[in-house]
Amino acid sequence: MKGGEIRVEKRVREIIRFAGVIVPLALVLFRFLSWAITPEVAQPDYIFSLIMIPWLLLSLGMFLFPAKRTIDITIRLALYHLFAGAFVLLASGFLLPLIPLGWVLLLLVSYIYLSKVGLVLNLSTLLLVIIGDSLLHNQNTDRMLLNAVSVCSIFIIGAIVILLNRIQQADSEELLRSKAKESLQSGRMNTLINNLADAVINLDEEGKVELYNAASLNLLNTNIGLYQQKLDDIIKVQDQFKESVRLLDIAKEARGVSVRDDLSLVTDDETIRLEVTASPVRSSYRHSKGQSSTDGYILILRDITKAKSLEEERDEFISVVSHELRTPITIAEGTLSNAQVMIERGDKTPPGTLERSLGDAHEQILFLARMVNDLSTLSRAERGVADAAEKIDIKELIESLYGEYEPQAKKKQLLFDVDTVGKLGTVTTSPLYLRELLQNFITNAIKYTKEGSITLRAERKADTVKFEVKDTGIGISKGDQLKIFNKFYRSEDYRTRETGGTGLGLYVAAKLSKKLGTKIDVTSRLNHGSTFSFAIKADSNKKEG
Repeated sequence: MKGGEIRVEKRVREIIRFAGVIVPLALVLFRFLSWAITPEVAQPDYIFSLIMIPWLLLSLGMFLFPAKRTIDITIRLALYHLFAGAFVLLASGFLLPLIPLGWVLLLLVSYIYLSKVGLVLNLSTLLLVIIGDSLLHNQNTDRMLLNAVSVCSIFIIGAIVILLNRIQQADSEELLRSKAKESLQSGRMNTLINNLADAVINLDEEGKVELYNAASLNLLNTNIGLYQQKLDDIIKVQDQFKESVRLLDIAKEARGVSVRDDLSLVTDDETIRLEVTASPVRSSYRHSKGQSSTDGYILILRDITKAKSLEEERDEFISVVSHELRTPITIAEGTLSNAQVMIERGDKTPPGTLERSLGDAHEQILFLARMVNDLSTLSRAERGVADAAEKIDIKELIESLYGEYEPQAKKKQLLFDVDTVGKLGTVTTSPLYLRELLQNFITNAIKYTKEGSITLRAERKADTVKFEVKDTGIGISKGDQLKIFNKFYRSEDYRTRETGGTGLGLYVAAKLSKKLGTKIDVTSRLNHGSTFSFAIKADSNKKEG
């Protein structure tokens, strides 16, 4: 009962509505049939009509216009008891066989709708009928005995029916609680599955999709529903040998949880590397003989394209680094070993040989130091160690770089020039990334320029500052310009090979520029020099003031 309304199952309501009409009709028919078959039975009189006509009208009204509120049900049941009691008291007594059964039914209906109130209403009416009947027929011992037996029967059957009804209600409530719990668990499971980043698909034994989550549609890049479609008709999967593979076959082969990471999902636009986890679904009960041992399969599809690419890139990186380190280490070890032999021989060593050996070893150690520095810079950029932005005075940065690298340029008899245009102001970015990016360009310019000049230029244009490093060095061919930002790439130009580069400098520069939110522009011409430039957003003048 909620808000004045009575909650009774629809099926039970319908049965009660029909029974409410059928009972008085059955009593009327039974009375007329009894009179027709047995003439000595008294004919229906005006008292019978006075009771039955309004009772039938009440029953018909209750059938056509069902009541929902408690007060309406209470009034109708009270009137129904009034007519039923009057019929028993004035028309039939408990002599008719239908009376005890009808009264038990009325008792059950009252209890269903009004609980204890209905029970009190029914039994009170019954008690009043018994008292009235005893007063009207106090000399008829047989009638009183029959009434007593009928009433006892009503009490016993009513108690049994009420007990069974309570048991049924308890079972119904337990079933509802179980369904609510199951619905809650199902809702939680669906929410959990739909929030997974991996595609989860449930297949039946024929490979048709019975359940899937949102990530499945994202993986397949479709908005079309998958329900009851054969998964292998939707997804075209192949193994590492480019052979077609059926996901249903993978699921069927799985005895427990099986994982494969050598598969690819082929679409019109791209190929996605997949990790497929397959597992059979088995019921907790034992299957009958001849029945399948599984109730379907669960597939978890994970996009591992990025992870596989990183893994392959890592393996390649380790392989190349190992190869690049082997040469300088071997040379350094060999020259130092030779130097040790020379020292042991003493005066027998030709003049200058020891110095040259130590110089070669020193060059290789410097090469290793540069590689370690480049790798360290790359690691910091990858991990975001120096991502914190600070306000940088551009003029001070340019002057600092000039003071650091002008002596190196002078040592090679190169002119190191600085060109600043207008008021440069400040930029807010990572000072480490910006400085190392410019240092990379400057050191390369000094390294690959034999004569001429190197110019470090900074110019402010509106809300950006453009940095530029220009040299008059050996230049870069058009073919090499497409590859110079690849890791460990070095040009086949013999003049490039003469210098001790690691092949990591410009690769690191590309990573740093991405961290700074900019892009490196390269213009170069063989034997005429190269220009590397990039632009960074400048701080506004209001902020500077």
